[in-house]
Amino acid sequence: MAVWAVGDIQGCYRSFRELLTKISFDPSKDKLWLAGDLVNRGEGSLETLEYLYNIRESVEIVLGNHDITLIAAYYGLKKSNPSIDPILHSPKAKELIEWLRSQKFLHVDYTLGYCMAHAGISPEFDLGMAIRYAKKVEEKLQSRHAEVWLEKMFKSGTNRFSRESSKIDMDRYIVSAFTRMRYCYKDHRLDFDQKGTPTEALRKKGLKPWFECEKRKEIHLKIIFGHWSTLGFYENEQVLALDTGCLWGGKLTAARIDKKKVEVVSVECDYK
Repeated sequence: MAVWAVGDIQGCYRSFRELLTKISFDPSKDKLWLAGDLVNRGEGSLETLEYLYNIRESVEIVLGNHDITLIAAYYGLKKSNPSIDPILHSPKAKELIEWLRSQKFLHVDYTLGYCMAHAGISPEFDLGMAIRYAKKVEEKLQSRHAEVWLEKMFKSGTNRFSRESSKIDMDRYIVSAFTRMRYCYKDHRLDFDQKGTPTEALRKKGLKPWFECEKRKEIHLKIIFGHWSTLGFYENEQVLALDTGCLWGGKLTAARIDKKKVEVVSVECDYK
């Protein structure tokens, strides 16, 4: 059995299937870890969800910001767009959205030594905190009151972790950290606006990638994340970044994580 982690697909279905062919993925015996943002912008968002739903026993998925936006559009909380319209108009829309709602914000595998979240793990969270807080918002998204709760998640929240925050502000911080962060300040405030590649100019302004944040709480597992196409593929002892900008003329990347040395395979994106 092989275990492959894949970066942001964003509806680039043809490239995704080409990548699966290239790694000889067999859903009857292999596993896929998907780092979120399965849909949006690409021309095959519906086909991507349908395929993953059909092999759902062979995938581990964490939700990305675009996946959350799709769920919100289904509830009428966000505007749709031509790339996700086919999902919302599909006779299987309810089934696919309910399945998407059941996915995680954080996936952990102690045996393999990895965990995965779309944008990463807040520098304020140790692993126990991350697991607990991810479970908290997963339960909210999966509840009967998901629509009401989700609407509140799109309102302005806080960029700083505090146990003194209101329950809603705490949930906003948790969801934003797992799905939207890239940079942090020295005091661990998160920046949700800066999308560019790390530069010395940004460092001089006090902005570092979240995984370089000073006094970041230690996570004893390697963190797989996507979300950051301008960062691209990046690996060190603590993190493995897999968003290589398929949608933006880059590549779609998979990393085999069940061996001692990570094997990396990519395909060029055919999205125009």
